[in-house]
Amino acid sequence: MDFSYSDDQRQLRRAVREFAEAEIKPHVREWDEKSEFPSRAIAKCGELGLMGSIFPESLGGAGYGYIEYSILIEELARVDPSVALIVAAHTSLCSNHIYIAGTEEQKKKYLPKLATGEWLGCWSLTEPEAGSDAGGTRTAASQDGADWVVNGAKTFTTNAHYANLCVAMAVTDRSRSHHGISAFLVETGTEGFRPGKKEDKLGMRASDTGEVIFSNCRVGGDALLGLAGEGFIDALRVLDGGRISIAALSVGIAQGAFDAALRYAKQRKQFGRFISEFQAIQFKLADMATEIDAARLLVMRSAWLKDQGKSVNRESAMAKLYASEIAVRVCNEAVQIHGGYGFTKDYPVEKFYRDVKLMTIGEGTSEIQKLVIARQLLKTP
Repeated sequence: MDFSYSDDQRQLRRAVREFAEAEIKPHVREWDEKSEFPSRAIAKCGELGLMGSIFPESLGGAGYGYIEYSILIEELARVDPSVALIVAAHTSLCSNHIYIAGTEEQKKKYLPKLATGEWLGCWSLTEPEAGSDAGGTRTAASQDGADWVVNGAKTFTTNAHYANLCVAMAVTDRSRSHHGISAFLVETGTEGFRPGKKEDKLGMRASDTGEVIFSNCRVGGDALLGLAGEGFIDALRVLDGGRISIAALSVGIAQGAFDAALRYAKQRKQFGRFISEFQAIQFKLADMATEIDAARLLVMRSAWLKDQGKSVNRESAMAKLYASEIAVRVCNEAVQIHGGYGFTKDYPVEKFYRDVKLMTIGEGTSEIQKLVIARQLLKTP
């Protein structure tokens, strides 16, 4: 059993951290306040190979595994969770669905553009009436000759207004429940497709979240992604990997908040002493550091298993559940350590505190993760 990173993995962490500190950190507050999409930073991520990290070089990717992917998502989130979320949704949801379920023609057509960052992708599963109950999808697709015609609307789609390609789930046979939902590839210039309302969010404000709307949107037969009726089943496989990225993102947020709190505790004086000298603060820091390490180990275990080709249904749910919940606690304590200053935008913990709550909601709420874990433990369908 080896808990150490390889030299290449350590170098990757250094490289992404240097990039994030130099080219993302100076703009974080401005992007947040303006809800401005960080287009240039995402383009740079593409140049650095961060947009297609888990795909083979033959398809334009970097050829990394999930351990490396987790490292780079963590390092981006440590500086700006919004950027990490954009990269994660593009990579482990949209692009990975194509990689898992696509034909060779679909992979060759789309993955090189997505993996290099030439194109940005979005993935649309959630609807106004189908959140945790994603199987309650109402968006429908019907065949018309060789084509499919899609009608409906999706909500909470990351990258909705900036994506070049959307992977969307739609009902093709309502009588078959979960086995009647199919996935479709829709290029965003397609007639009948348009982004809708942009959400005005509490946190992750530089990450674009919005509706996508299908109004008699006609796509060819080659737009069907995977087998007809198996789109939702494939989506569950996609989410197993996606939960690893959200868990890594949670660790990154927690680490960023902890770093800020540790730095502040060493600089802030009260009663003539640095507050880091007070046991109450020391205990907070000790708990925070321990929980972050535990979460990171859960993430790395699920990433290692994923790289070995093993099932990670339970392990990724555990990682996502624990990492997201401890990230909320760490950010809360980081604000507490800052005191009144933690409530101001002059210090980074205020933003981490707003950003982190999404981690317990997106890609399956904490409650859904517990259901996934419990079903594995009890071996229920």
